[in-house]
Amino acid sequence: MPMRANDTSILCVGSVALDSVETPFGKAERVLGGSAVYFTAAATLFHPVQVVGVVGSDYPLADLDFLTQRGADLSGIERGDGESFFWAGRYHFDLNSRDTLETRLGVFADFQPKIPASFRKARFVFLGNIDPVLQHEVLDQVESPEVVACDTMNYWIDGSRDALVDLLARVRILIINDEEVRQLAGEPNLLKAARWVQAHGPELVVVKKGEHGAMLFAKDWLFFVPGFPLESVFDPTGAGDAFAGGFVGYLARAGSLVPEYLRRAMVYGSVMGSYAVEEFSVGRFIDLPKADIERRVAQFREITAFETHVGTFAGR
Repeated sequence: MPMRANDTSILCVGSVALDSVETPFGKAERVLGGSAVYFTAAATLFHPVQVVGVVGSDYPLADLDFLTQRGADLSGIERGDGESFFWAGRYHFDLNSRDTLETRLGVFADFQPKIPASFRKARFVFLGNIDPVLQHEVLDQVESPEVVACDTMNYWIDGSRDALVDLLARVRILIINDEEVRQLAGEPNLLKAARWVQAHGPELVVVKKGEHGAMLFAKDWLFFVPGFPLESVFDPTGAGDAFAGGFVGYLARAGSLVPEYLRRAMVYGSVMGSYAVEEFSVGRFIDLPKADIERRVAQFREITAFETHVGTFAGR
């Protein structure tokens, strides 16, 4: 469907954090992290983003200047007295599993999203992985968003299920991984799980499958995009949020949710996820040329395109 003529930013509400990450290939201490940071690092390569979050007195906000330089409005990030949200983790050799070594919520524990008046007309809203109760509060403060995309996780499915299910009625796109959608729906079959979600509100369900790509479930069609094959993978932290940034960012730039653009958005999302894992934190996005993005999109087309020929098996 076509969007409104006025071209406002994407509103992103989520965590702004510091991470310490260890993988078999290296480690990084107290680097930029959080769902809002990864989403914005990817989305601003396509469309302006307005960010709402909270940080402590220890957060190096100047390190986010690269986001401001390409269209992010960070005036919605509050600075509280105390420590920023901090997460530390160690990934196993296959990078598909990890151990959380430490989590300190700091000022994020008392986060109450306050949407600035200048942010409330956003056409696109991305609700990062925060308490569904807070996600409801965000939507209560915005005027009439046309597209609300939402992420969630196992913790909220277990602990705030009723609020999350109620939220689905207010969401147009749910972005979730394969384990989480099965848990939410109580259904091991991925297609049936996606249909369960759609029956509760969202018309589109994007299921992330890590290195194996992602699937888009629409009303009467679906689309699959593979993960991009990489020789070097350093840090998978935030890849899902970067995927969401590419996906939502492209749709906001396109101004339409027709199937053609949704398919392209899935590819751009997968491209952003592939860049996220190539360096620790958001390092890969800081000086990422748009020509490199388009080159990788073209490579996606090459590795997935094929033609069918009627009658191939005729006469056998």
